[in-house]
Amino acid sequence: MLIPCPHCGPRPHSEFTYGGDAALDARPDAAAPDGEWIDFLYLRSNPCGPHLEHWHHTLGCDALIVVARDTLTHRIDGARLAGRQGEP
Repeated sequence: MLIPCPHCGPRPHSEFTYGGDAALDARPDAAAPDGEWIDFLYLRSNPCGPHLEHWHHTLGCDALIVVARDTLTHRIDGARLAGRQGEP
Protein backbone atom coordinates (compact mmCIF):
# COMPACT_ATOMS: atom_id res chain seq x y z
CA MET A 1 0.00 0.00 0.00
CA LEU A 2 1.39 3.39 -1.01
CA ILE A 3 0.51 6.41 1.12
CA PRO A 4 0.70 9.80 -0.65
CA CYS A 5 2.76 12.00 1.68
CA PRO A 6 2.13 15.68 0.89
CA HIS A 7 5.89 16.35 1.21
CA CYS A 8 7.52 13.18 -0.14
CA GLY A 9 4.99 11.83 -2.64
CA PRO A 10 3.81 8.19 -2.69
CA ARG A 11 5.71 6.15 -0.11
CA PRO A 12 5.32 2.54 1.14
CA HIS A 13 3.13 2.18 4.24
CA SER A 14 6.09 0.60 6.08
CA GLU A 15 7.55 4.13 6.44
CA PHE A 16 4.48 5.24 8.41
CA THR A 17 3.01 4.61 11.84
CA TYR A 18 -0.76 4.35 12.14
CA GLY A 19 -2.12 7.06 14.41
CA GLY A 20 -5.78 6.13 14.72
CA ASP A 21 -9.15 7.53 13.74
CA ALA A 22 -8.97 11.11 12.45
CA ALA A 23 -12.70 11.65 12.81
CA LEU A 24 -12.97 11.22 16.59
CA ASP A 25 -15.23 13.46 18.58
CA ALA A 26 -13.69 16.21 20.68
CA ARG A 27 -11.88 15.21 23.85
CA PRO A 28 -13.98 15.27 27.01
CA ASP A 29 -13.50 18.11 29.45
CA ALA A 30 -10.74 17.49 32.01
CA ALA A 31 -13.38 17.31 34.76
CA ALA A 32 -15.58 14.83 32.84
CA PRO A 33 -16.61 11.63 34.63
CA ASP A 34 -14.33 8.61 34.23
CA GLY A 35 -16.96 6.86 32.09
CA GLU A 36 -16.71 9.56 29.40
CA TRP A 37 -12.92 9.25 29.34
CA ILE A 38 -13.08 5.45 29.14
CA ASP A 39 -15.48 5.67 26.20
CA PHE A 40 -13.27 8.25 24.45
CA LEU A 41 -10.00 6.37 25.01
CA TYR A 42 -10.98 2.75 24.51
CA LEU A 43 -14.25 2.34 22.61
CA ARG A 44 -13.75 2.55 18.87
CA SER A 45 -15.95 1.71 15.94
CA ASN A 46 -14.65 -0.63 13.27
CA PRO A 47 -15.86 1.07 10.08
CA CYS A 48 -16.27 -0.68 6.76
CA GLY A 49 -15.64 1.60 3.83
CA PRO A 50 -14.29 5.15 3.58
CA HIS A 51 -12.56 6.35 6.72
CA LEU A 52 -10.20 9.18 7.79
CA GLU A 53 -7.03 8.07 9.57
CA HIS A 54 -3.97 9.73 11.10
CA TRP A 55 -0.61 8.47 9.85
CA HIS A 56 2.84 9.63 11.00
CA HIS A 57 5.63 9.55 8.41
CA THR A 58 8.05 8.10 10.94
CA LEU A 59 10.79 7.02 8.52
CA GLY A 60 10.43 10.03 6.24
CA CYS A 61 9.69 13.71 6.72
CA ASP A 62 8.09 13.26 10.19
CA ALA A 63 4.78 14.77 9.04
CA LEU A 64 1.46 13.88 10.64
CA ILE A 65 -1.08 13.43 7.84
CA VAL A 66 -4.76 12.60 7.47
CA VAL A 67 -5.41 9.85 4.93
CA ALA A 68 -8.78 9.00 3.35
CA ARG A 69 -8.69 5.20 3.05
CA ASP A 70 -11.32 2.58 2.28
CA THR A 71 -10.97 -0.10 4.96
CA LEU A 72 -12.41 -2.81 2.70
CA THR A 73 -10.23 -2.29 -0.37
CA HIS A 74 -7.33 -0.26 1.16
CA ARG A 75 -7.79 2.21 -1.71
CA ILE A 76 -6.47 5.63 -0.70
CA ASP A 77 -8.39 8.61 -2.03
CA GLY A 78 -6.01 11.32 -0.82
CA ALA A 79 -4.02 12.77 2.03
CA ARG A 80 -3.40 16.16 3.61
CA LEU A 81 -1.30 17.51 6.43
CA ALA A 82 -3.04 17.17 9.79
CA GLY A 83 -4.31 20.48 11.09
CA ARG A 84 -5.20 21.72 7.62
CA GLN A 85 -8.84 22.05 6.73
CA GLY A 86 -10.47 20.44 3.71
CA GLU A 87 -10.76 17.00 2.25
CA PRO A 88 -7.67 14.80 1.91
